[in-house]
Amino acid sequence: MSQRRAVLLLLVSIFVASASRAYAQQSPSPTSDPQVADGLARLRGATRPFRSLDSAVAAGYVRDVPDCLVHEHHGAMGYHHINRALADAKADVEHPEILLYERLPTGDYRLNGVEFIVPYRAWSRDSAPPVLMGQRLRHEDHLNLWYLHVWAWSDNADGLFADFNPAVQCPDSARKVFTPFAKP
Repeated sequence: MSQRRAVLLLLVSIFVASASRAYAQQSPSPTSDPQVADGLARLRGATRPFRSLDSAVAAGYVRDVPDCLVHEHHGAMGYHHINRALADAKADVEHPEILLYERLPTGDYRLNGVEFIVPYRAWSRDSAPPVLMGQRLRHEDHLNLWYLHVWAWSDNADGLFADFNPAVQCPDSARKVFTPFAKP
């Protein structure tokens, strides 16, 4: 590579790094939004006992979940432990319908986040979406529901409300590739 090309490449790299840092400083973190910060604090307070799977089961969440949902390129969601009694017309930050766990190599479970769901039978798909923590729930037409993930107990490089977390791992024996089927 010529010296001129090397200098040009170095200058472009410096520019890109500077622009990325400037953008990151201007972009508010999700918790700088008071609605998100308050909701996250309430959610963590309500789900703190569920860091123990036994406590979650005692509160009505299912214990045994065979599949650990993954995306081929974006990480995993983990095991979805649902409390069906909570699946109704409201998304309540202190009562998530699903707890998202990761099974560690030791066999222990780690709570990473939650998923809020509102079935279409309770909130029509053709209406405005439910809103929680200032976020509009997304629709999943294959499952006939609105949903929102919140990674309340683990960092997610893709964001607090991302569908998948690149840091979450699933054992090969339980991996199930998630394929969404949204209607146009």
